[in-house]
Amino acid sequence: MKRNLIPWRRPRTESAVARREESSPLPELHRRMNDVFEDFFTDFERTALGPVLGRGWSHGLAALPRVNVEETDREVVVTADLPGLEEKDVQVTVDDEVLTLRGERMEEREEKRKDYHLMERSFGSFHRTLPLPAGVDREKIKAALKKGVLTVTLPKRPEAHVDRKTIPIEAN
Repeated sequence: MKRNLIPWRRPRTESAVARREESSPLPELHRRMNDVFEDFFTDFERTALGPVLGRGWSHGLAALPRVNVEETDREVVVTADLPGLEEKDVQVTVDDEVLTLRGERMEEREEKRKDYHLMERSFGSFHRTLPLPAGVDREKIKAALKKGVLTVTLPKRPEAHVDRKTIPIEAN
């Protein structure tokens, strides 16, 4: 086993090295583990350290707000996390059968101390599109922004309401 892990002499040809790597699963495992750690720490930096480092919105995919969609028999409720945004910064539109959430955040931070002066500006914009289910009453859609959470309520037309009946299961 040591002979496979520690080369005691140089391989004679490149093809010998290639054959050894092809027969061993270790190089592929090494590449996959690197990908796992890179993905983990990239996501950790964006989600956990982003707000601390001031890059929460302007750093890659962190500009996309997290969106949750819940559907009941009577309505569809879409919630989006938009911390620090106000109503004037957000736009909700419905085109054809698509709901679009747009927003823009601009932030300035200035800190003056005796031995330094810090001034940072960050900005970012986003848009999310979600297909609407059939039967949504477009005229009764409502949106509200409260404490950084946007809630869009999409009521269904009466003919789209599903009357559900539970069927009992008999045991033999």
